[in-house]
Amino acid sequence: MTHAVLLGATNLDNQNLLRALEIFVVALMWLFFLWVIRAVVVEVRPPRQRGAPVEALVAPAPSGGGRRDRSKYRLRVVEPEAARGATYDLPDEVTVGRAAGCGVRVDDAYTSNIHARLYRRGGQLWVEDLGSTNGTWVNAERIDGPLHLGKGDLLQVGGTVFEVQR
Repeated sequence: MTHAVLLGATNLDNQNLLRALEIFVVALMWLFFLWVIRAVVVEVRPPRQRGAPVEALVAPAPSGGGRRDRSKYRLRVVEPEAARGATYDLPDEVTVGRAAGCGVRVDDAYTSNIHARLYRRGGQLWVEDLGSTNGTWVNAERIDGPLHLGKGDLLQVGGTVFEVQR
């Protein structure tokens, strides 16, 4: 009789353990699905429109003689928060992406190695997507060909948003 009581208690402990493992696995599955949904939402959301930029966060770019060269373009990081305020002076042509050879290097998992190209034509700044997986966005609209950029435009590659400055 004592063997039957001990076997019954062991069987009950095993059932409780299996039930706890079952709940744990289901919770892990839910966390994984929520993580995937978050990644998708972050990837497809357009950049947020912002009010006037806070200039106190950006150190002025060095210029000769106190005058800014009006033909020079710069990109200022707006998002992510950790990189906000970083600026990139733009030459006549530059690529944006994660690759080491890109002139504007973005450390972002949602950005392609060579994501987009910025170039000047007729004194104006243009952007084109270079076949990136997640697309290039300007002012919350996905671009499908070369597009002219103006002062204040928001350029998004992956999860990084830049403001065009002149």
